[in-house]
Amino acid sequence: MKTLGRMVRGLWHVLNTTRKVVLNLIFIVILISIIAAMSNQEGEPSIEEGALMLSINGRVVEQLRPSDPFSEVMTQMLGGQEEDPEVLLYDIIHVIDNAKHDKRVKALVIDVSSMMSSGLSKMREIGSAIESFKEANKPVIAIGDWYSQDQYYLATHADTIMMNPNGMLVLEGYASYPLYFKSMLEKLKVSTHVFRVGTYKSAVEPFIRDDMSPAAKEANQQFLGDLWEIYLTDIAKQRGLDKQELRHNIINITELMKEQNGNIAAVALETGLIDELADRQTVRTVLTDLVGYDEEHHTFKQINFDQYLAVSKQNNNIDEDQDLVGIVVAKGQIRNGNQPTGQIGGDSTARLLRQARNNDQIKAVVLRIDSPGGSAFASDIIRAEIDELRKAGKPVIASMSSIAASGGYWIAAPTDKIYASPATITGSIGIFGMITTFENSLDYIGVHADGVGTTPLAGVGVTRALPPTFENLIQQNIEHGYRKFLSLVADHREMTFEEVDNVAQGRVWSGLRAKELGLVDEFGDLNAAISDAAELAGLSDYDTQVVEKPLTEREKFIQALFSASASVIPETVSTSNHSMVRNLLGQVEQRFEFVTRVSDPMHAYALCLQCEL
Repeated sequence: MKTLGRMVRGLWHVLNTTRKVVLNLIFIVILISIIAAMSNQEGEPSIEEGALMLSINGRVVEQLRPSDPFSEVMTQMLGGQEEDPEVLLYDIIHVIDNAKHDKRVKALVIDVSSMMSSGLSKMREIGSAIESFKEANKPVIAIGDWYSQDQYYLATHADTIMMNPNGMLVLEGYASYPLYFKSMLEKLKVSTHVFRVGTYKSAVEPFIRDDMSPAAKEANQQFLGDLWEIYLTDIAKQRGLDKQELRHNIINITELMKEQNGNIAAVALETGLIDELADRQTVRTVLTDLVGYDEEHHTFKQINFDQYLAVSKQNNNIDEDQDLVGIVVAKGQIRNGNQPTGQIGGDSTARLLRQARNNDQIKAVVLRIDSPGGSAFASDIIRAEIDELRKAGKPVIASMSSIAASGGYWIAAPTDKIYASPATITGSIGIFGMITTFENSLDYIGVHADGVGTTPLAGVGVTRALPPTFENLIQQNIEHGYRKFLSLVADHREMTFEEVDNVAQGRVWSGLRAKELGLVDEFGDLNAAISDAAELAGLSDYDTQVVEKPLTEREKFIQALFSASASVIPETVSTSNHSMVRNLLGQVEQRFEFVTRVSDPMHAYALCLQCEL
């Protein structure tokens, strides 16, 4: 036993010593990186002239989720990659706008091979920024081994599109094929209790059907068709193609491939979707001829996107006396209580609006919405704060991003004006409730719940069947919530209750249709909404400020340290994991997520699950 004890202690000593050595080495590397970064930041940062690389790695979002600076640095140091990376839409637009007037930027290279699907409306905003960049008479080149649908949309804004001869470009259109769980839940003997109002409120269908209802198919076909027409119109215009011929070529892709002996890249070239088939060496040669040769790195002269972003953001301090238009971002599902950055919390988002109201510099607010909705209770908490802002004499403009539906529309309705893109997914004005109980599942395995209560509502839970009194209570509450939703829209949109009901019923609309129906006021991006908000507030000289939860001094220090160290760690090449199994599991998780996380106190949800394509 003594020998065994000595062996265990010896092994533990080795492991403990190894752990300390590894941690110390990591600490030393980080410390050296921080010191190097800080020394590099003494004086004006240097950006050499060349082609600015518009390299978008990940999903384009309105607001970044919370990040751990230490984990990010460690991931970069170890050559790993962040899971589901995100890039801020405003950062992309800021970089492009800044580069337009920067003499060091000789060209813009669109390299979006690592960009994930992000929504057509966001692609249109980036596309507009690229078009503005071209006004400076600087060339724009798109390069890629292959292009997804969103990636290709951005590429069409280039003067020249180049693709690898072994690459692929297929425009598949838009679709909505959600998973349905009715039979599975029956086999598990799970009881699903659904309460809803609205012919088209189909968010609960996956739990009560094995297929999409005719009403949902009708609504989905229309808004998906609208988005597809916008997409085709835009790329046909950018590429100088006939839209009907473009549509014909997309549908008949297999016949065109036969003519090219199965070479799909050749089809893209032949049909005018791209300009040139070029391998990587050819791309480097073309760009070297355009902007010059970098002898140190043996490639064309180029400017890193992240480094350029960091430099262009320096010295952007706001004058303490400057009038401001505040931007409050509402991104993600709407949930109760306090939620982290990148999500919408009834309390936390309301607090940001209250923060804007109490800031004397902020004279108007733009509420930027990218949300399929969620808790009706939390949505109304946010609505109440919007009312308080307007009572304080501060105009509030809603700016819809890719999605502003259900609860997302609830918080848009009380604003002074609503801006959207024709490609925005909105509407879905309706409410539903859902409760799952497991009394039959438990009975099947021999577990039973029994007892007594003082009222029919006492002891209601997931282990017993719902009493009829409780079901009636929830249904009446859902119907009351729907009437409240209709009244909210009618009061603020200058529509009658009946007019709103006719376009509500939980139906999803494209921004294009929503404007025709009176649910949206104007087409325009965030900048258009900001300009309108400033005009309503009577501002001629103003700046903008994103309203965020203030960081503590400790958080500011840590963020500054690790941001500095991250800037000097070599960039790693990352690729997105598009595993089919992972995507399938993600769909299942998305459908069941609101059951456990969107905990409305009255089980009332203004949520559009089919809005997220």
